[in-house]
Amino acid sequence: MIPRALKRLFHQASIGDQSYRFMFRSEPSDEVVAIDCETTGLNVRTDDVISIAAIKVRGRRILTSEHFEAVVRPDAGMGAEGIKVHRLREADVAQSPFIRKVLPSLLHFVGGRPLVGYYVDFDIAMLDKYILPHIGIELPNRRIEISKLYYERKYGDAPANTVVDLSFAAMLKDLGIPLLAQHDAFNDALMTAMMYIVLRDWKERGVRIARPRPGGAIFNPTGG
Repeated sequence: MIPRALKRLFHQASIGDQSYRFMFRSEPSDEVVAIDCETTGLNVRTDDVISIAAIKVRGRRILTSEHFEAVVRPDAGMGAEGIKVHRLREADVAQSPFIRKVLPSLLHFVGGRPLVGYYVDFDIAMLDKYILPHIGIELPNRRIEISKLYYERKYGDAPANTVVDLSFAAMLKDLGIPLLAQHDAFNDALMTAMMYIVLRDWKERGVRIARPRPGGAIFNPTGG
């Protein structure tokens, strides 16, 4: 696997559309973008994005007034199980633009800022399906995985064979963040931004998250 730093240099040299070179510029060091995508399913190859939300975080402030949000019409069909999750029907997206139309606005909003997300690699892989043919490169932005930050605070010093729970609900509960309606791109991005601020603050202050005593089944979405 090519290291991300090396891939970034390659992308900077090989970008097809020079008008997107702003994606490599240095943004304010205290700014990141929390991002979330809702999709028709979990297969990057065959499923599509149906909604995107991105919210800027500056220092310890979540700039909800500076956010990007779009519902898009997928190329792939929308199955019944997916509709139950994200509550968007084909009729709800029929008049929405295809994702290719909203990509320029999204990319200008994000710029060169790091992207914060929950299993952010999946969201970026879904977006890269469209970004790569559009400008000739994948998203070069640094990624910050919220579950990794949480793992470090709770399980970084855990003994071997500790059962790990990285579910979204467990993270919110431990961090004292209210659960908003999930599987809504804006709400998920907002909750992710709140978790990022708390976890970064706790890391700076050396605060750790207490672990429960062994016993009982705990959900671990990583399969580990």
